[in-house]
Amino acid sequence: MRFAILGLATLIACTTVAPAGADVVSATPSTFVLHAEQTVPVNPAQAWTRLARVGDWWSSGHTYSGNSRNLSLDLRAGGCWCERWNGGAVEHARVLLILNRDGVRTLRLDAPLGPLQEMPVNAVLTFTVAPDPAGAKIEMTYRVSGDANLSLDQVGPGVNAVIMEQYGRLIRLVTSGSPG
Repeated sequence: MRFAILGLATLIACTTVAPAGADVVSATPSTFVLHAEQTVPVNPAQAWTRLARVGDWWSSGHTYSGNSRNLSLDLRAGGCWCERWNGGAVEHARVLLILNRDGVRTLRLDAPLGPLQEMPVNAVLTFTVAPDPAGAKIEMTYRVSGDANLSLDQVGPGVNAVIMEQYGRLIRLVTSGSPG
Protein backbone atom coordinates (compact mmCIF):
# COMPACT_ATOMS: atom_id res chain seq x y z
CA MET A 1 0.00 0.00 0.00
CA ARG A 2 2.79 2.43 0.94
CA PHE A 3 4.50 1.86 -2.43
CA ALA A 4 1.20 2.48 -4.26
CA ILE A 5 0.86 5.81 -2.45
CA LEU A 6 4.46 6.74 -3.30
CA GLY A 7 3.83 5.79 -6.94
CA LEU A 8 0.73 7.98 -7.03
CA ALA A 9 2.64 10.83 -5.41
CA THR A 10 5.35 10.51 -8.06
CA LEU A 11 2.74 10.56 -10.83
CA ILE A 12 1.17 13.69 -9.36
CA ALA A 13 4.60 15.28 -9.03
CA CYS A 14 5.26 14.61 -12.71
CA THR A 15 2.23 16.70 -13.63
CA THR A 16 3.09 19.76 -11.52
CA VAL A 17 4.63 22.85 -13.02
CA ALA A 18 8.29 23.30 -12.13
CA PRO A 19 9.70 26.67 -11.04
CA ALA A 20 11.33 29.00 -13.52
CA GLY A 21 14.72 27.74 -14.61
CA ALA A 22 14.06 24.09 -13.67
CA ASP A 23 15.59 21.64 -16.11
CA VAL A 24 17.35 18.35 -16.74
CA VAL A 25 20.60 19.94 -17.90
CA SER A 26 22.12 16.73 -19.21
CA ALA A 27 21.51 12.99 -19.12
CA THR A 28 23.42 9.93 -20.28
CA PRO A 29 23.15 6.29 -19.21
CA SER A 30 25.78 7.03 -16.53
CA THR A 31 24.76 10.49 -15.32
CA PHE A 32 22.16 13.21 -15.08
CA VAL A 33 22.30 16.81 -13.90
CA LEU A 34 19.30 18.79 -12.67
CA HIS A 35 19.36 22.55 -12.18
CA ALA A 36 16.97 25.25 -11.03
CA GLU A 37 17.32 28.85 -10.00
CA GLN A 38 14.84 31.43 -8.82
CA THR A 39 15.11 34.96 -7.48
CA VAL A 40 12.95 35.58 -4.43
CA PRO A 41 11.94 38.94 -2.88
CA VAL A 42 13.50 38.31 0.55
CA ASN A 43 16.95 38.92 1.90
CA PRO A 44 19.51 36.09 1.61
CA ALA A 45 19.57 35.46 5.38
CA GLN A 46 15.81 34.79 5.40
CA ALA A 47 16.11 32.50 2.36
CA TRP A 48 18.98 30.57 4.01
CA THR A 49 17.05 30.14 7.26
CA ARG A 50 14.05 28.71 5.41
CA LEU A 51 16.27 26.39 3.33
CA ALA A 52 17.82 25.01 6.52
CA ARG A 53 14.39 24.05 7.89
CA VAL A 54 13.90 21.18 5.47
CA GLY A 55 10.92 19.79 7.39
CA ASP A 56 9.02 23.01 6.64
CA TRP A 57 9.23 22.70 2.85
CA TRP A 58 9.85 19.04 1.97
CA SER A 59 6.63 17.20 1.11
CA SER A 60 5.39 14.62 3.62
CA GLY A 61 4.43 12.49 0.61
CA HIS A 62 8.13 12.03 -0.15
CA THR A 63 9.20 10.82 3.29
CA TYR A 64 9.41 7.32 4.73
CA SER A 65 7.38 8.24 7.81
CA GLY A 66 4.71 10.18 5.95
CA ASN A 67 5.48 13.30 8.01
CA SER A 68 8.02 15.92 6.95
CA ARG A 69 8.17 17.20 10.54
CA ASN A 70 10.33 14.14 11.23
CA LEU A 71 13.07 15.62 9.01
CA SER A 72 16.05 17.49 10.40
CA LEU A 73 19.19 18.99 8.89
CA ASP A 74 22.34 19.44 10.97
CA LEU A 75 24.15 22.33 9.27
CA ARG A 76 27.77 21.32 9.84
CA ALA A 77 30.27 19.28 7.84
CA GLY A 78 29.31 15.65 8.41
CA GLY A 79 25.86 16.69 9.62
CA CYS A 80 22.86 14.53 8.84
CA TRP A 81 19.73 15.30 6.83
CA CYS A 82 17.82 12.65 8.71
CA GLU A 83 14.31 11.42 9.25
CA ARG A 84 13.49 9.83 12.58
CA TRP A 85 10.19 8.48 13.82
CA ASN A 86 8.86 5.82 16.14
CA GLY A 87 9.74 2.64 14.30
CA GLY A 88 12.44 3.84 11.96
CA ALA A 89 15.10 6.25 10.82
CA VAL A 90 16.82 7.09 7.56
CA GLU A 91 19.77 9.25 6.54
CA HIS A 92 18.70 11.04 3.37
CA ALA A 93 21.93 12.99 2.97
CA ARG A 94 25.20 13.93 4.63
CA VAL A 95 26.48 17.52 4.68
CA LEU A 96 29.71 17.90 2.70
CA LEU A 97 30.04 21.69 2.76
CA ILE A 98 28.64 24.71 4.55
CA LEU A 99 30.17 27.92 3.25
CA ASN A 100 29.49 31.63 3.58
CA ARG A 101 31.84 33.57 1.34
CA ASP A 102 31.22 37.21 0.45
CA GLY A 103 27.54 36.85 1.37
CA VAL A 104 27.02 33.79 -0.85
CA ARG A 105 25.99 30.76 1.19
CA THR A 106 26.43 27.22 -0.08
CA LEU A 107 25.07 23.94 1.22
CA ARG A 108 26.45 20.80 -0.47
CA LEU A 109 25.14 17.34 0.38
CA ASP A 110 26.04 13.76 -0.47
CA ALA A 111 22.43 12.91 -1.28
CA PRO A 112 21.34 9.71 -3.06
CA LEU A 113 17.66 10.52 -2.49
CA GLY A 114 14.66 8.24 -2.92
CA PRO A 115 15.22 5.37 -5.36
CA LEU A 116 18.88 6.40 -5.78
CA GLN A 117 19.61 5.31 -2.21
CA GLU A 118 19.70 1.64 -3.20
CA MET A 119 21.79 2.26 -6.33
CA PRO A 120 25.58 2.43 -6.47
CA VAL A 121 25.66 6.12 -7.43
CA ASN A 122 27.32 9.35 -6.44
CA ALA A 123 24.69 12.04 -5.90
CA VAL A 124 25.64 15.59 -4.93
CA LEU A 125 22.93 18.16 -4.18
CA THR A 126 24.08 21.78 -3.95
CA PHE A 127 22.06 24.81 -2.87
CA THR A 128 23.45 28.33 -3.20
CA VAL A 129 21.78 31.44 -1.78
CA ALA A 130 23.24 34.66 -3.18
CA PRO A 131 22.36 38.34 -2.88
CA ASP A 132 20.39 39.68 -5.83
CA PRO A 133 19.11 43.22 -6.52
CA ALA A 134 15.58 41.81 -6.21
CA GLY A 135 16.32 39.93 -2.94
CA ALA A 136 18.04 36.56 -3.08
CA LYS A 137 18.80 34.03 -5.78
CA ILE A 138 18.32 30.40 -4.75
CA GLU A 139 20.12 27.98 -7.03
CA MET A 140 19.96 24.20 -6.85
CA THR A 141 22.05 21.66 -8.76
CA TYR A 142 21.75 17.88 -8.41
CA ARG A 143 24.49 15.78 -10.05
CA VAL A 144 24.10 12.01 -10.13
CA SER A 145 26.57 9.56 -11.68
CA GLY A 146 27.07 5.80 -11.71
CA ASP A 147 27.56 2.79 -13.93
CA ALA A 148 26.04 3.12 -17.42
CA ASN A 149 24.10 -0.12 -16.82
CA LEU A 150 21.91 1.87 -14.38
CA SER A 151 20.38 3.81 -17.32
CA LEU A 152 20.38 7.01 -15.30
CA ASP A 153 19.11 8.93 -18.33
CA GLN A 154 15.87 6.97 -17.83
CA VAL A 155 15.83 7.54 -14.06
CA GLY A 156 16.57 11.27 -14.29
CA PRO A 157 13.15 12.54 -15.43
CA GLY A 158 11.33 10.90 -12.52
CA VAL A 159 13.87 12.16 -10.01
CA ASN A 160 13.66 15.59 -11.65
CA ALA A 161 9.89 15.72 -11.13
CA VAL A 162 10.20 14.96 -7.41
CA ILE A 163 13.21 17.22 -6.79
CA MET A 164 11.62 20.11 -8.68
CA GLU A 165 8.41 19.66 -6.69
CA GLN A 166 10.45 20.07 -3.50
CA TYR A 167 12.36 23.04 -4.93
CA GLY A 168 9.05 24.68 -5.84
CA ARG A 169 7.83 24.12 -2.28
CA LEU A 170 11.01 25.77 -0.96
CA ILE A 171 10.52 28.79 -3.23
CA ARG A 172 6.86 29.13 -2.16
CA LEU A 173 7.82 28.86 1.51
CA VAL A 174 10.50 31.53 1.13
CA THR A 175 8.25 33.92 -0.80
CA SER A 176 4.88 33.40 0.92
CA GLY A 177 5.57 31.65 4.22
CA SER A 178 3.77 28.49 3.08
CA PRO A 179 5.06 25.66 0.87
CA GLY A 180 1.58 24.74 -0.36
